[in-house]
Amino acid sequence: MRKYFGTDGIRRIANTELSPELVYKVAKAGAYVLSKHTDHAPTILIGRDTRISGSLIESAMVAGFLSYGANVKILGVMPTPAVAYLTRRFKADASVVISASHNTYEFNGVKYFSNKGMKIPDELEEEIEEVMDSGKIDELTAVNDKIGVSEIRTDLLEEYIYFFRKNFEEELERLNRDDFVVAVDTANGATSVVADKVFTVLGIKHHIINDSPNGININEGCGSTHLEMLKQYVIDKKCNLGIAYDGDGDRCLAVDENGNEIDGDKIIAIISQYLKSKEKLNKDTIVATVMSNLGLNKYAKQNGLTFVQTKVGDRYVLEEMLKNGYNLGGEQSGHVICLDYNPTGDGILTSLMIIKAILEQGKKASEVASIMKAYPQVLINAKVLSDKKYDFDKDEEIKSAIEKLNKEFDGNGRVLIRASGTEPLVRVMIEGEDQDYIKQKAQTIANLIEQKLGDGVKK
Repeated sequence: MRKYFGTDGIRRIANTELSPELVYKVAKAGAYVLSKHTDHAPTILIGRDTRISGSLIESAMVAGFLSYGANVKILGVMPTPAVAYLTRRFKADASVVISASHNTYEFNGVKYFSNKGMKIPDELEEEIEEVMDSGKIDELTAVNDKIGVSEIRTDLLEEYIYFFRKNFEEELERLNRDDFVVAVDTANGATSVVADKVFTVLGIKHHIINDSPNGININEGCGSTHLEMLKQYVIDKKCNLGIAYDGDGDRCLAVDENGNEIDGDKIIAIISQYLKSKEKLNKDTIVATVMSNLGLNKYAKQNGLTFVQTKVGDRYVLEEMLKNGYNLGGEQSGHVICLDYNPTGDGILTSLMIIKAILEQGKKASEVASIMKAYPQVLINAKVLSDKKYDFDKDEEIKSAIEKLNKEFDGNGRVLIRASGTEPLVRVMIEGEDQDYIKQKAQTIANLIEQKLGDGVKK
């Protein structure tokens, strides 16, 4: 069990749980682990989102890297995928994004990326933790002329903008229409510094909302976790499409012209259809997690696509894609990986792929999104004892209840049970055609799990 890193880096309350002292140690240990096989002083990029604690965490991170002897390029406020792209573009040894993604402003986090611009694997995070908690951390101290130096490189944001021009400008010039207007919600987060520039340089008519970060309004009632404002804005302004990013810009969700949500599963379906029409969908395969909607699986089957599922987490989606040569995958939350362009979820990239697909077909967003029928989903958390949360698949009564329901669904629904990675909870997710029915069944199974694996008392 890892002590500091979770499913997406380290994420805690800033300046208390995620203290400068802890961040300093994470930096020294990370610089050592990620560059121990190099024969030169490592260069590490640092980007952050718009949280009030960003400068504080950044300062501690820089100090840790410099004291180890690493050189640092400080990128300032920049989307996570921009940092990942620049890491590869400038052949840095590693990079760090300081962000708590879609969480509220009081949280912050640390995400490491390798020299390939990809989130580092679990085993490297575990190695960093080992170094942090060993006496070795005190030995990782540069002296005299070996101390690292830092430089401010906020200008590198222009390289990220050029990345989009290089890959999309020519095609969008051909496809664009004067009557096509997009509303873009930057969640008062990292994309607020770049989204308007990208859409302007590509000639896409657009309105930007929630692009005035003040340190505490990131994700507040806006962005991909709160679509209500964008939905109303799209309807009021008669936009053809709405786009919403999360705080660090690696997620994208969309809204059609009627204000209906287009989630990550539907986005994957839209992009896969577009890529397949261009004969650019590798091995005619899409990759998603076990939490993806049953409708995505059925869409794949109906369209002759192979559907591969992984455990929850975009890093596991990417691992599967790299292992087998696939180029499209993602999560329902809006982490979509288009591997031909970037090895991480990229909200702006995803939105441009959606726009290309819509313009290419000459249809409304609602029509393009209708290729996948989403099944209703219900998720209920069962409270259990910490030492029993992985025992749900060993209890015969629980197993029997799940098997019975899956048999009843006969392919038109499913039951998915998994333990929380961080809390004493077992998550019960059921999909089916009748919302009320699956809610009742999910509650029944959750109650059974609490009875068998909890203290037997419903809280």
